[in-house]
Amino acid sequence: MKNVEIYTDGGCRGNGQDRENIGGIGGVLIYGDYQKEFKKGYRNTTNNKMELLAVITALKMLKEPCRVTIHSDSAYVVNAFNQNWISGWKAKGWTRGKAGALRNAELWQELDRLVSQHEVIFTKVKGHADDAGNNRADALVNQAMDEL
Repeated sequence: MKNVEIYTDGGCRGNGQDRENIGGIGGVLIYGDYQKEFKKGYRNTTNNKMELLAVITALKMLKEPCRVTIHSDSAYVVNAFNQNWISGWKAKGWTRGKAGALRNAELWQELDRLVSQHEVIFTKVKGHADDAGNNRADALVNQAMDEL
């Protein structure tokens, strides 16, 4: 089984507050000496949607089951798996139970399905710090938003 390192980031200018807000996703996949990057811009979105979509996009790029380490500065994404929130949401029919609807439920379901196809570890990295992979993913996000 291949070992793949993935750095993802998502961002949104206006973050759902402005009807003209724009968002973007970016990522870097590394397998040995091979490296692949991606970016894409979106309109009328939120930061959390972009963070989720960045990881979904990266996992969809894998052509076979892999051992994957996902490096993300999103506590929203990392904690959902590392603190096992996702199991609770699934058990409650993809809701937060008495707390109400789960935002981005369709994206969470898709991400959960993709994660189940691989051996995935989520690691939290500090955003805008000294992590080259995260900094590159962030730069790709900003390029994607600038290109809209």
